Amino acid sequence: MKIALLSPAGAMHRYNGMFHKGLHYAPITLALLAALIPKELEAEAVIYDETAEAIPLDLDADVIAITCITGTSSRCYKFADYFRSLGKTVLLGGVHPTLMPQEAAAHADAVLVGLGEKTFPEALLDIKNGSLKQIYYGNGCTDIANRPLPRKDLLNKKKYITLNTVEAVRGCNHSCTFCAYPAAFGRRVITRPVEDVIAEIRSFNGKEVVFPDVNLIADVRYAKELFTAMIPLKKWWMGLTTTAIGHNDELLDLFEKSGCKGILVGFESVNQETQAGINKGVNHVEEYKALMDKLHRKGIMVMGCFAFGADEDGPDVFKRTVELCIDAKIDLPRFSIITPFPGTEFYRELEAEGRIVEHDFAMYDVEHCVFQPKQMTKEDLEAGIAWAWKEAYSWKNIWKRLDLTKPKTMKSLYMLVNVGYRKYAKEFTIFGADVMSDNSDIPEVKKV
Repeated sequence: MKIALLSPAGAMHRYNGMFHKGLHYAPITLALLAALIPKELEAEAVIYDETAEAIPLDLDADVIAITCITGTSSRCYKFADYFRSLGKTVLLGGVHPTLMPQEAAAHADAVLVGLGEKTFPEALLDIKNGSLKQIYYGNGCTDIANRPLPRKDLLNKKKYITLNTVEAVRGCNHSCTFCAYPAAFGRRVITRPVEDVIAEIRSFNGKEVVFPDVNLIADVRYAKELFTAMIPLKKWWMGLTTTAIGHNDELLDLFEKSGCKGILVGFESVNQETQAGINKGVNHVEEYKALMDKLHRKGIMVMGCFAFGADEDGPDVFKRTVELCIDAKIDLPRFSIITPFPGTEFYRELEAEGRIVEHDFAMYDVEHCVFQPKQMTKEDLEAGIAWAWKEAYSWKNIWKRLDLTKPKTMKSLYMLVNVGYRKYAKEFTIFGADVMSDNSDIPEVKKV
């Protein structure tokens, strides 16, 4: 059996889009699934991640497994339809098929709902035995111990800034109304045995480590154990956390000692009312500046994420947000538009109010507005985010955000990533609806 695992990408994030090698690290999902292919199948596997390279149309494979998020769903479906027309068996999985299994089933031989560690091998065995089912339900995953190392040897390593990505914590203990993750996979937090994580990190070449987990401190006891164990490794690591890190000095000390050099934090908004509205009560806007100062003293840089378009946001929100980024010296601001993904509480709210105005999922990339905001027009919101990107990444404000008072800050890394995002800020508006929805590079399949 020959198996091809595919990760299609939206126009902005595609290999020929806005995100160059310096902004890409190696994904884990498909590499892990490749490692879980049952050995008795004696299968050959290949991986194509479209953020890094093109997906060939002449794939020599019997089975095509495609991972899909909402923003890539129309492209995934077109690939699926095309490969099925060639007689290949197509499996669809990921967040969007989990939330919309019946929709996905119209384009696949089988849909994998939920996390794929169990359903993917099961579906492959069923293909061999001629007993493939239309939908496979994962029914949760309670254990991520003793699993094989992801097959990163199947990735095009020249296309990523690092291959050193590792999963330690699966899930998040928050229930943000706009987040598709808990809607698809629930709020259960599962931790991987520390010894497993450390063993995988020891297998890495190079000093850097990236944790792509959605919330590294969802289980504080576990986080303390993990980062204590990392201290002797003398690595530099980056990961995702929440503003709660600012209230746990013991854990923050362990971050520093274990080699933390950067974290992504969802600040979400400069309006405190918004934090309550989206169930992000952990965030306190008045503490953002003090938190940044505390993190910089530890030598930790911050990618701070803000989402525009909440009901509390008026036309002044863009200027106020950029001013906060400058005043708090947020190293790498990222701006998005809050997006109602299907299956989320936010989607249900807007749908009930008749405010969803865009139904082409290719536009659900968090940089385009797909609903009617309360205090401004859709066009004003998109113009505002474009202004915020350009203003925050002007040379003047890049220098203003640089915290020269903290000697531990990695100033060369600061400039490198800021230059990368400055290019994005200058050009991302060229990705309008015509570009985002264009999948003409994939052949059309005639419907029977």
